[in-house]
Amino acid sequence: MPIVSANLQPIHLQNELVQLTPLSAADFEELYAVASDPLIWEQHPNPDRYQHAVFSNYFDGAMASKGAFLIKNAITDEAIGSSRFYDHKPDLQEIKIGYTFFSRACWGKPYNSQVKHLMLAHAFTFVDRVVFHVGASNFRSQRAMEKLSAIKTGEEEVAYFGEASRWNFVYEIRKPQ
Repeated sequence: MPIVSANLQPIHLQNELVQLTPLSAADFEELYAVASDPLIWEQHPNPDRYQHAVFSNYFDGAMASKGAFLIKNAITDEAIGSSRFYDHKPDLQEIKIGYTFFSRACWGKPYNSQVKHLMLAHAFTFVDRVVFHVGASNFRSQRAMEKLSAIKTGEEEVAYFGEASRWNFVYEIRKPQ
């Protein structure tokens, strides 16, 4: 199979609930206003990401990835979170989706699944396999992976951008045949 060049940040991905636009430096304050809630990060491997300096590192990694999105509510145009494509391996037909977070107002609602469905549909235009790293103590995200029918394939230590390594579960979703 030929290696396909991927556009990790299409102009936008959108449905009736969410819109994803390429993250830009100008989005920092708007996104930090969402991320500054400590409860968002309480189960995350890096629970201090609500702090300005720590979030700034997260944001730098998002910008460096060239695959990050600002997620907005499609109805209100309000920022509600972020996610990204990263670690694209064209030779393995693989990419990762992660670094996802949402405002607490989105929890228990279909925002995460709608975002993931948009990102998966886009990813499957150029890869056959999408991988997710989920913190070993992030039970909320583990349940979200199960709801997406992702399969847990392993466990490994993962070093997030500019942060210490943490134990993560590895999930995958394969392109439908």
